[in-house]
Amino acid sequence: MNGLPFPFAGETLAALPSGALHWPARGLLCVSDLHLGKAERMARRGGPVLPPFEARESLDRLATDIAATAPATVICLGDSFDDLVAMQALEAGARDRLAALMAGRRWIWIAGNHDPGPVELGGSHVADHREGALTFRHIATDAGGEISGHYHPKARLALRGRSITRRCFLRDTMRLILPAYGTYTGGLYSHSDTLATLMAPGAQAILLADPPLVVPMPR
Repeated sequence: MNGLPFPFAGETLAALPSGALHWPARGLLCVSDLHLGKAERMARRGGPVLPPFEARESLDRLATDIAATAPATVICLGDSFDDLVAMQALEAGARDRLAALMAGRRWIWIAGNHDPGPVELGGSHVADHREGALTFRHIATDAGGEISGHYHPKARLALRGRSITRRCFLRDTMRLILPAYGTYTGGLYSHSDTLATLMAPGAQAILLADPPLVVPMPR
């Protein structure tokens, strides 16, 4: 696994190819927008029937990142579950896997718009979390040193005469927005009005690859 180190708010963080964020100095791993249980939620609401393996795949990826970084703290930046009913409907195997990943470490659930209330799992359940100079929350504000998710950013760019789309981190001097980590998650293009307005001039996109690739944020 080839993480990409980069400076942010006086700290050195690392973007991982999976879309996770590693803060080595604090022994911290952060992921956003797992949306566990999305297949169940879509079927329950009359949407398309998707293969019901997304929770397993997302947790397998998370287990790999935890094994590689050995974090003392894991922060999930909100929308960890597609809704609270989807959390309750998680299959026993996924619950057991999650419990094993949480064991022996500090685990912080940030509230998202899909999962605004406490969940029936261990760990801490908070609206936001301050760690050193950084603040972790679900949706970006105007605060400096802020790490958030919610928008599922992705970027489109031309490469060798063809267009490619990749999930990405977005970074400027004030904020860092993580890509969605879950298997069944769409995304908002970096050139959308919302993200183009939110991110400052000179912002960068860190495209998910192995190793991740830094480019000027496509607008």
